[in-house]
Amino acid sequence: MTTERPERRTGRRLPVQAPVKVRKSDGTETPGLTRDLSSNGIFLYSETGIAEGSKLELVVMLPPELGVGTGGWALCEASVVRVEQADGKGMGIAATLDKIELLPQISG
Repeated sequence: MTTERPERRTGRRLPVQAPVKVRKSDGTETPGLTRDLSSNGIFLYSETGIAEGSKLELVVMLPPELGVGTGGWALCEASVVRVEQADGKGMGIAATLDKIELLPQISG
């Protein structure tokens, strides 16, 4: 018997594969890869297990189509709402984006 979860997304998700740096509350960092993004949520894959309810800091490249400023690198505070096994990709992590701070562009 499967129980369907109610849809909780309020923003349109964009399928975006972008690298993301994940920092857990204990300060450990791990790389990840996004599957999709919205202005208030993210789904990413990580090799490291993260518990549901965890608070994370994410550094991720936001595309301009997301509607968050002009896009670019952002520091996000996130809350993990769901964790699932992702075949061959580590763990799948769904999180709400609680705060988004666009980072200044680095010129070289």
